Order: sequence, then structure tokens, then C-alpha cells
Amino acid sequence: MLSLFFVALVSATLLPGGSEVWLARLWCMGEPPLALWLLATTGNTLGSMINVALGRYARQFQDRRWFPASPRSLARAEGWYHRFGELSLLISWAPIIGDPLTVLAGVFRLPWWRALAWIVIAKGARYAVVLLLAHYWLAPLCL
Repeated sequence: MLSLFFVALVSATLLPGGSEVWLARLWCMGEPPLALWLLATTGNTLGSMINVALGRYARQFQDRRWFPASPRSLARAEGWYHRFGELSLLISWAPIIGDPLTVLAGVFRLPWWRALAWIVIAKGARYAVVLLLAHYWLAPLCL
């Protein structure tokens, strides 16, 4: 069951992963749903907080030639981020766009505790929905 923590952690970083499938598999094997939810949420939140830290660290290199964003695009992203703000972290659970949102939270120096709060809500809700869907749709298929 501890493997779920690591799969969820890696899934939240910029590396690909499939924590939902792993969660559903362990649920199907009869593991306790609350423990699964806690492990997946904790691991995925920690992975997202690593992204926040990477964003904070990366900002110091914004004047370097190799930095992936031009000053103009960084200014546009900052405008967008301040318009939608930290609430955008509520979709940090989403594939493709969620990981960059957590990096932006770090780049734009969202306080750690606020980033953590929004990310826990988003990740916890996602895994609760996965478990709920498993309960209603996957249960008949589990052996």
C-alpha cells in the first residue's frame, strides 16, 4: 500500500504517472478506503509542493538566456495568475495543466501554507471522487 504514496508523489511532479489507476487497483484488492485516500492525497500533495519549491527556486534564474520563459511571457503569466490567483490551484488535480499551476504558485511566491491548503483540497477531492467512482462502477468487476 505504501507504493500508492510513491506513485501519487511522482504523478504530481512533472513526471508522468497513473495514481488513480493504482488507487483503484488497491481499492479493488480490499485495502481500506480511508488509508488509500490519505496516502494518495499526501503523496500527491507532497509532489505538488515539490513543484512549488521548484518554481520558487527557478525564479532566481529568470534573467538567464536559457530560462524557459521570456520576460514578456512571464509578465503575462503573472498577470493571469494575479487575476485568477491562488484559486487556480483548485484545478491542480487536472492532467497537463495542474503541474504547471503548482510551479507558477512557486514562481509567483504564493505563501507555502496557502499553496498547501488549496492543493490539499484539490488533491483530496480528486481521490475522493476516484474512490466514489470505484465504489459504484468498479465494485462488480473486482474479484
